[in-house]
Amino acid sequence: MSILWEKSETWRWLVRKTRDSKPFFLAFATVCGVVPGVIGYCVMQVTNSRNEQLEAQLRRNARPESLKMGQVNRERLAEYLGELQRKEDTNDRYVAALRGETLTRNPYVRIQPIPKQTDSQPDNKEQHK
Repeated sequence: MSILWEKSETWRWLVRKTRDSKPFFLAFATVCGVVPGVIGYCVMQVTNSRNEQLEAQLRRNARPESLKMGQVNRERLAEYLGELQRKEDTNDRYVAALRGETLTRNPYVRIQPIPKQTDSQPDNKEQHK
């Protein structure tokens, strides 16, 4: 990286201009933010296909496992959003997610507390006493 400011006169000019001129700095920062944003937006528009026939064909050719997972995910999302709408306590979901678990319940059943894990191994502290 030091090659840029040691050897490049263009880099030194750019640093001097941005240091000395606030309008130039703002213009340069805007260009550095807007130009990549515009390019990214254009790429997304070109590569995004909202072709109904293509979507229907992909849905027809989908594997049964994919369809089942989509259905399960929709059901879980509907259950979670319903709980939020009813202002139910959803902290047990966060606890389960931190453990790498997923809570699955019958829809509209009041949230049950997560059962305590039973330790099958004794604590190391007790062994060393």
